[in-house]
Amino acid sequence: MGITVDATAETALARTRRARRIVRALGELHPDARIALHFGNPLELLVATVLSAQCTDKKVNEVTPAVFARYRSAAAYAAADRDELEGLLRPTGFFRAKANSLIGIGAALNERFAGEVPGRLEDLVTLPGVGRKTANVVLGHAFGVPGITVDTHVGRLSRRFALTSETDPVRVETDLAALIERRDWTIASDRMIFHGRRICHARRPACGACAIARMCPSFGAGPTEPLQAARLVRGDAEAAR
Repeated sequence: MGITVDATAETALARTRRARRIVRALGELHPDARIALHFGNPLELLVATVLSAQCTDKKVNEVTPAVFARYRSAAAYAAADRDELEGLLRPTGFFRAKANSLIGIGAALNERFAGEVPGRLEDLVTLPGVGRKTANVVLGHAFGVPGITVDTHVGRLSRRFALTSETDPVRVETDLAALIERRDWTIASDRMIFHGRRICHARRPACGACAIARMCPSFGAGPTEPLQAARLVRGDAEAAR
């Protein structure tokens, strides 16, 4: 196995075709790719995504059952007792800021959206603590509206795959949107997140155990010997931490 892609000599058309092959290959490699956060409706997903900032999905999923049981509507978040809410959110870190966001979100939903989570990006990003990443998660998984979620994994893999050279998440999103078919935006993000958590790690990617290595200009950034690389591959439990 060796590097077969010279991204510096790649045409725009070739890059687009390679990006779409990567998305398909990731689908074969990670057929179970899905959002890791647990939710039952758009409001719960919005809350869980806000809580996931600087926190593992596993920890968020441990905290949200009590939160969802206590606050069942936007009005409930708007009227929340701050100390009580902060106590529930404490395990997720930055709990004071997150409590502020959830109370503010509840109030904004009540005042401007009849208590419902809006299904448009331009509306979602006006809510306290909600940026494009959070908005795209909610759109893609609660409303079926395609969106590219640029978290740390998607940003890192996009640069390793030489699909972008940008570090700003909005610019990364723009570059990916130009390469990947719109219908695949959400699932492509899920697949890249899965791959980043399990194989293409930040410090030592498991290059020698990667099924898409021949499409990756960064092959060799981590161990290329198959047995050595295989030891770096993480299962579901490890990746969820």
